[in-house]
Amino acid sequence: MPAPASPSLLKVDGLSLAFGGVKALNGVSFCVEPGSITSVIGPNGAGKTSVFNTLSGFYRPAAGTMVFDGHDLAGLPPPKRAALGLARSFQNIALFRGMTVLDNIKLGRHCHLRTNALQALFYTPGARREEEDLRREIEERIIDFLEIDHIRKAPVGALSYGLQKRVELARALAMRPKLLLLDEPVAGMNREETEDMARFILEVRREWGVTVLMVEHDMGMVMDLSDHVVVLNFGQVIASGLPGEVQGNPEVVKAYLGSGNVEALRERFQRAAQAGAAARKAA
Repeated sequence: MPAPASPSLLKVDGLSLAFGGVKALNGVSFCVEPGSITSVIGPNGAGKTSVFNTLSGFYRPAAGTMVFDGHDLAGLPPPKRAALGLARSFQNIALFRGMTVLDNIKLGRHCHLRTNALQALFYTPGARREEEDLRREIEERIIDFLEIDHIRKAPVGALSYGLQKRVELARALAMRPKLLLLDEPVAGMNREETEDMARFILEVRREWGVTVLMVEHDMGMVMDLSDHVVVLNFGQVIASGLPGEVQGNPEVVKAYLGSGNVEALRERFQRAAQAGAAARKAA
């Protein structure tokens, strides 16, 4: 007898979202399997970040369901979703620039803290122990993992763009996520920074057991890292499947190139994937 299939960690069904008369999402459906890296791709304005903002609770959908780890996300505020194990990074860096790296990362654990406001105000023994345990875990696990010990006391505003992206990933990991939403994690990075981030994403999945849902325009990285790819265009899913299957889909070709030249897009994806793989091997 074959083993029963494990339930999807995230199941999105018929998700629709509109701003006035503009439909940002129109019946979007897809699943994210446990332990996978799933990428959502598509041209600019396809609705990718709208999917993330709806999953995070920043937007309220007009229709559709979102079930995460057996929990219906409808009506849950963002802190409740974070407490369930849903963490994310942002397309535009959302860090507190005047605070240190360590303090920014510690904020990610806020949804799991047991200390109430009164205990924190008077810094009771319980609050102190929780603070010490949190700092120890962050310094010994997250900061060491992301290789940012040398900047942990530096203000975020003084860091390079690539390091700020890494700090944002650290804050998301501090939330102890089951599903990590990465919105364009390598946008604006140079080659070396991109290779480092790709390595961290793979290790987060392999060593931490975290499932990843990623929006990204770097096709080499998408095709190299992803187990499953979902393609959006004008707020609708036009293709879904393995990276190799998506590469040759005529609808995907049309969305990206405006023509039906399947071979042109396949070659473009393959060149990007090969270049990314070669760079990672060299690193």
